[in-house]
Formats: sequence, structure tokens, C-alpha cells
Amino acid sequence: MTAVLIVGAGPTGLTLACSLARQGVTVRVIDKSPGHQRISRGKALNARSLEVLADLGLGERIAAAGRTGLVFRKYFAGEHVSDTDPSADVVPSPEARYQVPLSIPQWRTEELLRERLAEYGVTVETGAELARFGQDEHGVRADLADGRLITAGYLVGCDGARSTVRRQLGVAFEGSTDEDQAMFCGDVEVEGDLDPTVWHQWFDQDGAVLLCPFEDTPVWQFQATPELGPDGRPAPPTLEGFQRLFDRYARMPGVRLRDATWLSTWRANVRLAESFRAGRVFLAGDAAHVHPFAGGLGMNTGIQDAWNLGWKLAGVLAGQAGDGLLDSYQEERLPVAAAALDLSTGALAKVMEAVRVPGVGVEAVATPDLRGLGIHYRWSRLAGEGPQAPGDGPRPGDRAPDAPGHRPGGGPVRLYDLFAGGRFTLLGFGPTVRAALAGWGPAVRTVAVDAAQDGPGGAGAPQGPDVLLDTDGQARRAYGITEDALVLVRPDHHLALVAPADGGARIRAYLAGLGR
Repeated sequence: MTAVLIVGAGPTGLTLACSLARQGVTVRVIDKSPGHQRISRGKALNARSLEVLADLGLGERIAAAGRTGLVFRKYFAGEHVSDTDPSADVVPSPEARYQVPLSIPQWRTEELLRERLAEYGVTVETGAELARFGQDEHGVRADLADGRLITAGYLVGCDGARSTVRRQLGVAFEGSTDEDQAMFCGDVEVEGDLDPTVWHQWFDQDGAVLLCPFEDTPVWQFQATPELGPDGRPAPPTLEGFQRLFDRYARMPGVRLRDATWLSTWRANVRLAESFRAGRVFLAGDAAHVHPFAGGLGMNTGIQDAWNLGWKLAGVLAGQAGDGLLDSYQEERLPVAAAALDLSTGALAKVMEAVRVPGVGVEAVATPDLRGLGIHYRWSRLAGEGPQAPGDGPRPGDRAPDAPGHRPGGGPVRLYDLFAGGRFTLLGFGPTVRAALAGWGPAVRTVAVDAAQDGPGGAGAPQGPDVLLDTDGQARRAYGITEDALVLVRPDHHLALVAPADGGARIRAYLAGLGR
């Protein structure tokens, strides 16, 4: 019997599979598609998703495959109006390595996640369609359409907006679809003189066409106001229709679109599952929430669902937490998904109005909220109680800040480098807590955060593999720590609790009580 069966091999399912496999959980991933999709779909990873993927060991690979600082070239009524880089004014922060989104086609993100998953010995099973499933107190029985049977401890439906898992659970998918508010979308190649280093956006009073290039691929993502059929509704998307729309709005007769490998119509769809858990079965990603296309929150919210659920499943399966920990998945992620739906719905309305002004493009929705760095779970049962750090430091449930520092010997290191790996991290600020960092076992990584006495690696610097020399005091400022203290960080980079230097017993009690 496998521990976790994941239905759906998009970014959500693959992120969850990598998180579990890395922690030694036996996992199977099935997908009904006969082969791996090569569709651009969600084309941007936000800052929080980049942190997640970096923790999974994909930071450099993802960065090399995508593009930041993409220039938006805007036209109105066929005339070039302006070039802007929405990330140009973003101020770097020591508390977050990533600040701007990465432009990358979804198929490439999935490819890199599959490669990472294969390094743990797990391969996606394509052409494997879930027909039905049942569950009891011992596990889940899943019957595939080809007659195969899979038994598992838990099942997670990451199988999209038309989720078989959600429908069979009978979970309501509440919301609305506006059939009249739609957009053509597809993957095409471009023949002719069109700069492949910028995102071209042609607007007019009655519609728009956008062509977004991708790094190291001839494919561009095409987006446009749809053509209408005789009934006044969007007509089926075709390459010929894409070309007609391009000619109408771009007014560049020397440019031809060809080799369409994806043709789709996106409709304004806003839906949220009424629950994310039913016994041993969970919903994540588009199976749990569907977003309007503005703001690019759909794929990113799904990746972050998986990140939240993965460490909890692993902890329960390892006997380190009780089943109640799994209830915190819905408790934390359902409100976040609802807020993301409100944000993306508002973003869609905002951008539809804004682009009527010459020189304004889709950057009209680029707000700090879209980075995902402000997501918190302060209301959660996992937000530890008790005295907190003074001033403006983060509260339990908040995203734990990153911070730069040095290792003993002088090499640079960041807190998020030390967090990586799927374990709780106990930060000890100051020399008086060094003894409190001993004896925690393999489930908790301990990190001494100390000021270097004589510079990095100097005579007064602490030694050890998990040490961050807070040379410039960035970590203390980020966490609001003025006295020596202990800070417990969850495996998903959220703050569990803050305790005084002698608060080791509080932290042990917190960990012992997880889900129990």
C-alpha cells in the first residue's frame, strides 16, 4: 500500500509529491492524460512560489529556465505607446530573496518538478484515470478506469477544476462562471519581425491582443479578446481566428502566427470548494478553487496548498503528529484561497478598465499582494500562544522572514537555506540559548543565530554546521528580537511560536501536542 496517492500531475500535484518523497513518504502520482502536457497556461511564478521551489532544490534550475524583468511593450490603436518594466521599482529586501515574478511556461515548471521527483525514484503514471474510490478508517481504495486497483493511506485530488475526486466526494464547488467574459489563449510560434524579448500588448477600446515570449523556446503565449459567433458568444478558438485578431489589433501585416499547439477559451470563473478535506481525502489547487486569469494566482495558490499539506501528511505518517494536524490544512488554506479569489476578481475588473487608457497594460494589477509574501495563518490552531517578540516582529502564523548572514569561516548563507528540507527549525538568538539547542533529534533542525564578535569566522564566533552569524543584525531586526530568545519555524516557513531564552519546555510541549 502506498502512503499517499496523488491524482493529477500539474504543478500542485508535483509539488506535493516532491515534498512527500523528499521526506521518505511512499507516493504515487497518476494522471489521466496519455502524455505530459506542453501547454504554457500559468506563465508566472510569484515570489512565494519561488521560495517553495527553492526549498525543494529547484531554485537555480527554475531561475535558469525563466525570465525576470520582462518589459511590457504597450500599443494603443496600433501605435507603440510605451515600454515599462513593472519590476524596475521593486526594492530588494533582505527578508525575501525573491521579489519579482518569474516568467516561465507551466509545462517547463512541470518538467523541472518531474525531474526533481524522479531523483527520489518516483515517476508520474500517465494514462491512469481514476474511476472511483472509497475510504474507511484504514485507508483509501482507488479503482482506475483500466481495471487496476491502488490502495493508499491518503488520497489528494489535484485533478483540476473538473475534479473527479471533488465530484465523487460530493463537495459543493460554489461560485459562478461568466460565459460572456472570456479570453482566447493559446501557444503559437511567430514568423516576422517581432522582438522576442518583450511582452507585446496591443489594446483598443473594443479589445486586445497580447503575445508573451518565453526564454529559450520559440513558443509565445497568445491572449486576446475572443471572436464572437453568430449567437454573440465566443466562437471556438482557431489559429485562423488568432491571426484575424492579431491583424485587427496589432496592425502588423508582416507578422504571421503558426504552429498553434494549444487553443483554448478561458472564461471568468470564480469557484471555491466548501471543504478541502473529507476523512482521508483532500483537495488542492484547481480542484479546490478556480480563479480569474488576472493576477496569475491560480497556479501559485495551488503550489502553496501543496506546500502547506505536504509537511503535515509527512508528520502524521511518521507518527510525529496526530491526525488533528491534517484539519489545519483546510483551516489555513481555505481562507487564503477565498482571499486570493477576491484579489484576482478585483484584479480582473481593474485591468479591464485600466487598459482603456493608452500606455496602461496588465501591470495595472501588479501589487505587492500578488507576491504571496504577506500570506499568514494567524487564526490557525498552529499559531502558538504566549509572549511574543516586541515591536514590529512577525507573529505566530506569519511567514518567517529570510535574512542574510555568514557561516563560521565567512561563507554567505541565508536563513531560508537553513530552513530547507521539510523539518521544523528552532532558531536560538544569542549566546545564552546555546544549551537549549541540544537534544532535539532529527525532526527539528537547530540554528544558532549569533553576532560575529570579530567578523565572520572570527575568534569569538560560534562554531557548528547550523550557525548563522548575524553580522549586520538583519535576522534580529527581521524577527523583532531584542533579548535572547527561541523561535520555532514550521517546515513551510511560517512562524510557530516565539519563546524566551528559557522557553525550551514550551517548544517541546508545542511539538508534542501537534494534532493531538
